[in-house]
Amino acid sequence: MCNEPSTNGQNGIANGVENGAADKKPRSVPYKAIGDYLSNTGRFKIIESTLREGEQFASAFFDTETKVKIATALSDFGVDYIELTSPAASPQSRADCETICKLGLKAKILTHVRCTMEDAKLAVETGVDGVDVVIGTSSFLREFSHGKDMAYITKSAIEVIEFVKSKGLEIRFSSEDSFRSDFVDLLALYKAVDEAGVDRVGIADTVGCASPRTVYELIRTLRGVISSKTDIETHFHNDTGCAIANAFVALEAGATHVDTSVLGIGERNGITPLGGFLARMIVEDRDYVLSKYKLQKLKEIEDMVAEAVEVNVPFNNYVTGFCSFTHKAGIHAKAILNNPSTYEILNPADFGMTRYVHFASRITGWNAIKSRVEQLGLKMTDDQVKALTAKIKELADIRPLAIDDTDAVIRSFHLELADK
Repeated sequence: MCNEPSTNGQNGIANGVENGAADKKPRSVPYKAIGDYLSNTGRFKIIESTLREGEQFASAFFDTETKVKIATALSDFGVDYIELTSPAASPQSRADCETICKLGLKAKILTHVRCTMEDAKLAVETGVDGVDVVIGTSSFLREFSHGKDMAYITKSAIEVIEFVKSKGLEIRFSSEDSFRSDFVDLLALYKAVDEAGVDRVGIADTVGCASPRTVYELIRTLRGVISSKTDIETHFHNDTGCAIANAFVALEAGATHVDTSVLGIGERNGITPLGGFLARMIVEDRDYVLSKYKLQKLKEIEDMVAEAVEVNVPFNNYVTGFCSFTHKAGIHAKAILNNPSTYEILNPADFGMTRYVHFASRITGWNAIKSRVEQLGLKMTDDQVKALTAKIKELADIRPLAIDDTDAVIRSFHLELADK
């Protein structure tokens, strides 16, 4: 069962106008999960990969100025790390990496490179705080991508880890296509890099095939294989729609870090979206999320990235989609007007958003119309509002209604009452 939110702010009514009615305190939920000493749902860290994974999005092109704006905004938002495209990708990628490293941002700067000494040496020269190395471990990638066996992969990983550690930098080692890799090979590899002193190991669902159950089982097992001081990072693609759920259960199982990107942009269908992930996590631990992240800046960041990659923010986007906090059905509207927690698990005010009670339709209820009447400064009895609602429904059965149409009906009805 979902945890109840804390008191859900004032009732924002149609067009974001408040009616001044205070929310009622929600009752406690008798089905809250028992705390787990391995769970990190209240102490996770975000590795924001819009400027790495996001560059792999189909229509993405970030010039230096745009990268600086996005990095600065993400750091101000409160993400713990910002991951950048490998400096080995192109001369401009290296220059951009060096530029962002010199900004003095609060967030730590990482770059994502192949598990080779050549890439590792290039990475440490850019001024990053840490290096994320990766190599494919599934049979698909070992045969059709780099052609190396597990013995070679292990030897190369240890060599790179020792080199990066000698430079005083943070180092993460990740397998690629973890969930299609041989389980025994994978655990042996992670045990070896753990013994070599890696700071963080990474699990990557590169093709989006993992389910929450398989994620939980793998992370839980891995947590018992490596040192308790070694962090676990997770990277989930969203090809089958499980990225947010997988990130959440990974934290429950003992993972410590989650990769995200703004709007979830990335290769193919992208990865765990920053906004959607935090929507899930604020339900789990509201105080922790609000203490770390400036949620009211989320929409601004999403709009910035959407413009940069030339897409529209989806209508049903987590939190910031235009209908995220819209209530239309009469039964819903009545309850929302009395206490928003009846039909909202998220408080829109936490994210700088407002709720909207839709009243211009055939499925509206008289409580929503009454609220609109009061917003317009008019006075009617409940019986008169119910009669007015019937007229609005009759018109809405014939054609779609705009707000101006409905307001005109309300004002006309009020004038008729005054003339009687």
